[in-house]
Amino acid sequence: MKNQKRYNVKKLAMLLACMVAIVTVLGACSVSKPTSSSTASSNALLDQIKERDKLIVGVKYDTKLFGLKNPSTGDVEGFDIDMAHALAKSILGDASKVEFKEVTSKTRIPMLNNGDIDMVIATMTITDERKKEVDFSDVYFQAGQSLLVKKGSPIKGIEDVTADTTVLASKGATSIKNIEDKVPGVTVLEFDNYQDAFNALKAGKGDALTTDDAILYGMAAQDPGYEVVGKPFTDEPYGIAVKKGETKLVEAINKALTDMKADKSYNEIYKKWIGKEPTT
Repeated sequence: MKNQKRYNVKKLAMLLACMVAIVTVLGACSVSKPTSSSTASSNALLDQIKERDKLIVGVKYDTKLFGLKNPSTGDVEGFDIDMAHALAKSILGDASKVEFKEVTSKTRIPMLNNGDIDMVIATMTITDERKKEVDFSDVYFQAGQSLLVKKGSPIKGIEDVTADTTVLASKGATSIKNIEDKVPGVTVLEFDNYQDAFNALKAGKGDALTTDDAILYGMAAQDPGYEVVGKPFTDEPYGIAVKKGETKLVEAINKALTDMKADKSYNEIYKKWIGKEPTT
């Protein structure tokens, strides 16, 4: 009987040891889950894009040369549009696999973070403040802030803008803070988009319109009565924005940009819309 009891005790001890080992293994597995989940989240959007077989890109519809809706065809055309098609070709193997949604300077980050779009290609300047909300690709276009005025205007550059000047701008654009920093006390009227701001300038509601020179050249091309004046007074590096943490998508975009510059397809898009070869 004693031997039987000893056998039972040993058997119970072995059973308890096995249970402890199982709990330990399960505990170790549960600890490792956050790491795999974190990795999955960084790849999630790129995987969704490939599974969906389509890019959904936020672009502007009112910015000539970069993103402007053609009233005759209904198509959106411009530098940013061609860049989106090039990314679709690089990521999905087909330049046509892209859907465009309209964004403005004010709506592009909320739409991105709400999941309405996969990325923003919309004359968006890379700033430290915006990096807190989104992740950026490498620079895909180098611009600089300038001024658009009616021909014959006494304003010939930023040095002519004073606290008595009324400047027009688009809501959510970095150009507002830049002009206020350059000219303390200047009056800035904000509009929902660039076309509304340009219409206001033509209606005499302001003395100058400010944003990136590349955008202003597009406006001047619409109406020969207006011109871009002075030298750019800021550096405005444009980046392609994606939701924070989507590292694999950023890597895929940067690879596409590198390949485009290597095979000169980037130069072709640049010359098509800007009218000259890129300087960098």
